[in-house]
Amino acid sequence: MSAHKDKHQGTDPHRVTEMPSPDRREPSGNEPYPSGPLEPLPDEYKKLVAEKEDLMNTLVRRQADFENYRKRVDKERHQDRYRAVESLIENLLPVLDTFERALAAPHDDAASAEYQKGIELTHRQLVDALTKQGLKRIESVGKEFDPHFHHAIENVETTDQPEGFVLAELQSGYLFHDRVLRPAMVRVATEPASRSAVETRGDN
Repeated sequence: MSAHKDKHQGTDPHRVTEMPSPDRREPSGNEPYPSGPLEPLPDEYKKLVAEKEDLMNTLVRRQADFENYRKRVDKERHQDRYRAVESLIENLLPVLDTFERALAAPHDDAASAEYQKGIELTHRQLVDALTKQGLKRIESVGKEFDPHFHHAIENVETTDQPEGFVLAELQSGYLFHDRVLRPAMVRVATEPASRSAVETRGDN
């Protein structure tokens, strides 16, 4: 009785002993990657990859379009400002002409001399302000006549200047950022007819 009890003590009659499977083994973590051909990607995955590439291309195009738009807007703003300043300066040129005529007028008495000093100061301040915006006066007297910068009002026979050179300036000309805003009105020296005739006879 005691021996029979000890024989079955601690044994569960309902317990099933798990037998090891000949095909089952725990992974070791050192198995190599499969060397055979990869299986083709599912159609859904390919579709997602294509959509991603399309979105990236669209983003790149949108960024390029925005950059071009920003550059175009900046250029238009600069051109608008340029034209506005140019128009303002062009309207102020008659004011500069008036100052120059006032400065060229004779001033004999002391009161007129003091008055001229005030005109000179105001004229200088105006010219300095316009120069900072890109205005530049065209040099004319003593320069060879250039139809791009000079407008000939009269040809004067003289020996004071070589033929084709500017003898006098009647109205100042100006450049705005190296572009002719107004040509200078000038008198151009020409060779005297008598001298030209003499040289012609000498050549014959």
